[in-house]
Amino acid sequence: MSSNRTIVAAVALAVLAGVFWVMLLSPKRDEAKKLSAQAEQIKVSLAQHESEVAEAEEAREGFPGQYQRLVVLGKAVPGDDDVASLLVQLNRIAGAAGGTFRNLQLTASGGAESAAAPAAGSAGEPASPAEVAASLLPLGASIGPAGLAVMPYEVTFDGDFFKIADFINGLDSLVKTSDEKVTVDGRLVTIDSFSLEADQENGFPALQASFSLTTYLTPPDQGVTAGASPSAPVAATPAATTTGGAP
Repeated sequence: MSSNRTIVAAVALAVLAGVFWVMLLSPKRDEAKKLSAQAEQIKVSLAQHESEVAEAEEAREGFPGQYQRLVVLGKAVPGDDDVASLLVQLNRIAGAAGGTFRNLQLTASGGAESAAAPAAGSAGEPASPAEVAASLLPLGASIGPAGLAVMPYEVTFDGDFFKIADFINGLDSLVKTSDEKVTVDGRLVTIDSFSLEADQENGFPALQASFSLTTYLTPPDQGVTAGASPSAPVAATPAATTTGGAP
């Protein structure tokens, strides 16, 4: 009799243990596993955000220097034609070369580096972004293949062969690159072509050189700094969100 009671008590205890496992302990263990997985995800997310914060702090500390570099580069590719400063630079280079700078004339074509501005949109059709950008350019400018506006010029310079070589070197030295550094001392200028002929007044070895030059402008809808200020870049516009209804 006592043995039966022991067996019944053992069976009852086993049943209670099973019920405890199924009803209480097992769900808690599953919940603990889920919470552990969530905690691990939060740790990963936290580490990622901490890395982003560190990168943002580094970017914020370096922004004034980057902004200054952007402004300096703006001397090479300004936001408008700025013919006056270009004339000053050409006169300076010609004086250093020992020759005579004769004239600067805007031409109708920018040579190999330019592309014709797109035609205006058809009646009743909205203008494309390219057409809008082209409409904001200075007279004589066109959109080049790289997306920058180009200004084509013809320049005449008088001097002997060596003075002409020094003039070309001066044009090339306005913007110089070394590794990843860019040194800007004036406009970015490319020489598309040039021709030489004997100076009609002084005769050979005096020469007259005619150059086809191209200068560059920043996109008219951006400007040199693209809206940034010395203290902060342009704030990003948050993406629009849709609440309710079909997308």
